[in-house]
Amino acid sequence: MTSLTQRSSGLVQRRTEASRSSAADKDRGTGDEDFDTRRRGGEGEEEEEEEDKADSKETRLTLMEEVLLLGLKDREGYTSFWNDCISSGLRGCMLIELAIRGRLQLETCGMRRKSLLARKVICKSDAPTGDVLLDEALKHVKETQPPETVQSWIELLSGETWNPLKLHYQLRNVRERLAKNLVEKGVLTTEKQNFLLFDMTTHPLTNNNIKQRLIKRVQEAVLEKWVNDPHRMDKRMLALIFLAHSSDVLENAFSPLLDDQYDLAMKRVRQLLDLEPEGESTKTNANELLWAVVAAFTK
Repeated sequence: MTSLTQRSSGLVQRRTEASRSSAADKDRGTGDEDFDTRRRGGEGEEEEEEEDKADSKETRLTLMEEVLLLGLKDREGYTSFWNDCISSGLRGCMLIELAIRGRLQLETCGMRRKSLLARKVICKSDAPTGDVLLDEALKHVKETQPPETVQSWIELLSGETWNPLKLHYQLRNVRERLAKNLVEKGVLTTEKQNFLLFDMTTHPLTNNNIKQRLIKRVQEAVLEKWVNDPHRMDKRMLALIFLAHSSDVLENAFSPLLDDQYDLAMKRVRQLLDLEPEGESTKTNANELLWAVVAAFTK
């Protein structure tokens, strides 16, 4: 980098030449400063472009896979035995993932507005998503007449229904199938562990970078990159925060934080949880089905 202060040539010059040289150096210095500023700006843009390229090359995970990854114990390779929330949380992830991908939506309102939880889920597009679980859920929604509500679909896909005629809607072995997806994407590996009376297939973490990037993104969303407006947040990240909380795995993303950061992060999550889904769903560019799922878990 060219210095703003030029070295003297060591020659004895007349006063007028020194003044003229000083003025010229000042002009050159200003030009160099501008050049340096532009170059630094260019370097910043290049760094941002490199980050964008890295993001584009990064292994893309679905909402279900991200929630499961947050809930998995790194070394043991399984979720907590005491977590009974993640099953329904993963079904909520499926509905929002399909809505974000333009496959599902809520029925339109008539003259008399219905609440989010009273409106039916309808198929907007039956184009395959490339994900077996998502396509299976989409097929159920498309073929079901009359349509069901968001709350009903979370229960049906989880198998939490008393109606034996609707048990076929249950998506089975969801956690195991999602873990296998993560194995194929190079995030997890597969092992067998003996638990005295039985053997269990586990999926320990093998690519810690992907999980750490996920945790960092969640932390930044409520700390450094907090915008204090859910409609300015990335919809996928907003959904991830809500569903990770509903699945009782959000704590895992915040546990590495310092006490002050942890308190601030949880305070902002609470602000999101205190929002009124009915009102938020009417705002510009809001995804109604996303807010309907939120309403189902926060009612």
